[in-house]
Amino acid sequence: MTRLSLTMIVLYGLLAWPRAATAAEAEDAAGFVLQSEQDAPLQATRANLRHYGQPWILVGIRSQSLSLFDEWGRQQQHYVVSTARRGAGEQVNSYQTPRGWHHVCDKLGAGAEENTIIFRRRVTPWKYTAELHQQYPDKDWILTRILWLCGDEPGKNQGGDVDSHDRAIYIHGAGEHVAWGSPTSLGCVRMKNPDIIQLFEQTPNGIDVLIDENS
Repeated sequence: MTRLSLTMIVLYGLLAWPRAATAAEAEDAAGFVLQSEQDAPLQATRANLRHYGQPWILVGIRSQSLSLFDEWGRQQQHYVVSTARRGAGEQVNSYQTPRGWHHVCDKLGAGAEENTIIFRRRVTPWKYTAELHQQYPDKDWILTRILWLCGDEPGKNQGGDVDSHDRAIYIHGAGEHVAWGSPTSLGCVRMKNPDIIQLFEQTPNGIDVLIDENS
């Protein structure tokens, strides 16, 4: 809530009284607004433009970041990530990160230990290590958790040869070799393993996800 809206609520309450507010009451109202801001500083909000009043995720390609917002649009978490090294794009086999509105259509890996390798969407008994990565330096390791994305914009990231779900676009954990804050993936949104665990636990299946090239 902004300072102006809070002030208007207080003033409206005073005007709704059966008599005009006195100078003392107006002074008390102003004091209430100032004290409220000091007790709980006002926070900038960014509402979900697709489903107002619902929590959502913003992936910024330019900033190489992921932010989680609650139902009020308040930022709850902010993480550094790594998107596609080939930039933004929706075509199948482009190895680019798709733009636009998505939602999480499946969550995989619940309860798996950190660095557990997930292969073809199955949790394996194997663990990622730096030594294993040295043996297979070009492997795009999918680790720990998966948030599988479905596109919500027909013709852009849904359907045909631009379908994010069919392209297996995930938000997923990745190894320590990743240059965080730089685009290095084959299309997915890579996260540090502790971060993807936290995000996985805090987000419901179906949560809206906006991937914005300019954020």
